Amino acid sequence: MAAANVRSSNSRFAAAKTFQRKPTPYSIAIYIIFLFTFSFFIFIFYSKHLLEQDEMIKNPLSEYSPSLQLVDEHLWGAPTQYGLHPCVKPTTKYKASEGWDRYITVKSNGGLNQMRTGIADMVAVAYILNATLVIPQLDKRSFWQDSSSFSDVFDEEHFITTLNGDIKIVKELPKELESVPRARKHFSSWAGMSYYEEMKQMWKEYQVIHVAKSDSRLANNDLPIDIQRLRCRALYYALQFSPPITSFGEKLVERLRSRAERYIALHLRYEKDMLSFTGCTYGLTDVESEELKIMREKTSHWKMKNINSTEQRLGGFCPLTPMEVGIFLQALGYSNTTLIYIAAGEIYGGNTRLSELKSYFPNIVTKESLTTEVELKTFGNHASQTAALDYIISVESDVFVPSHSGNMARTVEGHRRFLNHRKTITPDRKGLVEVFDKLESGQLKEGQSLSNLVIQLHKKRQGAPRKRGGPPPGIKGRARFRTEESFYENPYPECICGSKLAL
Repeated sequence: MAAANVRSSNSRFAAAKTFQRKPTPYSIAIYIIFLFTFSFFIFIFYSKHLLEQDEMIKNPLSEYSPSLQLVDEHLWGAPTQYGLHPCVKPTTKYKASEGWDRYITVKSNGGLNQMRTGIADMVAVAYILNATLVIPQLDKRSFWQDSSSFSDVFDEEHFITTLNGDIKIVKELPKELESVPRARKHFSSWAGMSYYEEMKQMWKEYQVIHVAKSDSRLANNDLPIDIQRLRCRALYYALQFSPPITSFGEKLVERLRSRAERYIALHLRYEKDMLSFTGCTYGLTDVESEELKIMREKTSHWKMKNINSTEQRLGGFCPLTPMEVGIFLQALGYSNTTLIYIAAGEIYGGNTRLSELKSYFPNIVTKESLTTEVELKTFGNHASQTAALDYIISVESDVFVPSHSGNMARTVEGHRRFLNHRKTITPDRKGLVEVFDKLESGQLKEGQSLSNLVIQLHKKRQGAPRKRGGPPPGIKGRARFRTEESFYENPYPECICGSKLAL
């Protein structure tokens, strides 16, 4: 027992002796380093947490919120491409046209995009007829009264050289042929190969064929793949805008990007000529409605004179009003800070009507606000050239939204599909009329219920890949060609393939 007490006493003494030993400088340094490292990690952890909280307060759609990231991607992200790519190379059986002594002269008709697609058609027609194409004349008698020549709007040299392996293109008809009789022809709309094979008979009597109109001269479907791809090469590669237009258009895109990371290009087709042509007067005053009616009656080539505006709207044939566009985009989920570029001419009703859209999205930009007066003066009184600027900005936008399905809307959508299916939201105007009417009557209120309806209505209208649509069921005869989806609105599958090797 005594021995045990001695051992216990010795142990306590040893422990006390050890405890009282002074720490070495080395152990102190290690201890300080450990405390500093531990404190630093604690500081970093809490700082990051506080920054995340602060960021989420300032920016609820920030990258720190995974669920909100998905919302952001849904609003701005391009549809899934499924590995599809542009493909315009001809097949191994393709041979260039050799008809050097036969010529086609063309008078293009309509606005910019009607002329562009018409010229692409004429390239294909010249190939089918084995003829040389003379640089087309642009329409100078349309509503816009634009005096621009081909070289004012397009890069003429690029057009000629790019298609050198397909057809021969000359700037002017040879002088010795200027006075010879020409076959003046108004080719049939949406014509196929057999039609143009028959037209070759004209070469027996004429050396020059003059085409009075260029728009919609070729069928949308049932053409050889090499003809379809030639149309794509002509429109997307050969028919580039002139260097001054291209350069300035790119500069305007840069200016938009400097204002916001992303922007919507809105083709707000709420212009006087469109409202008059469609007979759509919803939301207008009696004076405005009468003005549009008089304009329609005085325009000789517009066949429909008496139009029921209510029926037009219920059928989805009217462009959305500026206010309806605001409600629509808000319901889709776009923030009121979203930058929106108005790709259009003068809005009917001016700033009064545009303010209806600005009440939802105040960050509105037009050509006039994006440029200086001197810059825009260069393109003044040249509607085709200013429309070309709108086209460039629309194709390059993060999201393109057309308020009506005109030539511009269809051609931009097709180009964006060709460029890896960039996001294009096409409003279901007929479906939206029912929604807007419920809002107006009080059956529906702006908020989550409205948002759910609009989002559901447009799930499959975001520009995702799909094959070009044919005519609606039950339509027979030549009328079916008019109702088919335009080739230039959706060049899939002929010019869009699943293999990179087909580029």
